[in-house]
Amino acid sequence: MNEQFRKPKGFGEILDHTFRLSKQHFSKLFLILLVMVGPVFLLEALIRLSSGVNLFRQTGSGEAWYDQILSSFEQTTAPGSVNLGADVGIVLIGLIATVFLYPVAEGAILYAIQHIRKDEAYTVGSVLKQAFSRFWPIVGSRLLFMLIVFGFILGPSIFIGLFGVLGSVANPVFGIVFSIILVLACAVVLGYLLTRWSFYFALTVLEHNGPGISRSWGLTSKRSWMLMGFYVVLYLITTLISLAVELSFGLFLGNSVLLMMIINLVTLVTTMIFFVGYAVVYFDFKVRREGDDLKEMIDEYEGNEFE
Repeated sequence: MNEQFRKPKGFGEILDHTFRLSKQHFSKLFLILLVMVGPVFLLEALIRLSSGVNLFRQTGSGEAWYDQILSSFEQTTAPGSVNLGADVGIVLIGLIATVFLYPVAEGAILYAIQHIRKDEAYTVGSVLKQAFSRFWPIVGSRLLFMLIVFGFILGPSIFIGLFGVLGSVANPVFGIVFSIILVLACAVVLGYLLTRWSFYFALTVLEHNGPGISRSWGLTSKRSWMLMGFYVVLYLITTLISLAVELSFGLFLGNSVLLMMIINLVTLVTTMIFFVGYAVVYFDFKVRREGDDLKEMIDEYEGNEFE
């Protein structure tokens, strides 16, 4: 086993390991996502071009250059053109990517990290083949998880909305304040539950134990808040990277097709980093759990021996 995966790591060590792996194996890990999702981004670019968006630099109305750039984000099609069909097409291909393509890419990255952990050679084609061999369990578990998340969001949203309306009628200030408190409380509870269930995907892919939600609950015990903090920090880091690139290039390119292509490429990089972090923290929890199980077996054996 690779020495970096052998012992449990702290919060900072997991982050450091995530970025080190992303850098050392960037070409293969990035290529996995590019092969799976790149054609979707290319199709999206062609749809935007056909709807009237400029390729290199999109500008809108206004006298100053910055007014023209800013207005380009409000007007992305040629005057008089209809972009409803383009918007629907982009939404559909985005949904297909989310449900079918990204999960397979994530599964392939999990297999790649597993090979790295075992000091085994791998190719992009071999890990993609492994991921496609688990295609239906991967897609099925992802769809089930999305439905669970949707249900947990829809129910509290309806309750909070009704309570907010009724509370605002009786006392507007109280209704607004209490609604905000309920939203924050529900967000924390939902985040905690999703964190506890988050390893369902790795268990489905690597251990053929789909959907793996109950096992994920046990695997994340005792360190669930640390895991939740890790996801938040990793999300903030990748989001800041994306925003920095979007703002930097957006000042010169406007809302052009080229800007969207650059943003999509950066999205692949940040998605890769997040998937690698997910794999690293999963294997770290596995090491901890296996160590705890071994310790319990030794304690139980020694207890039986002295009886």
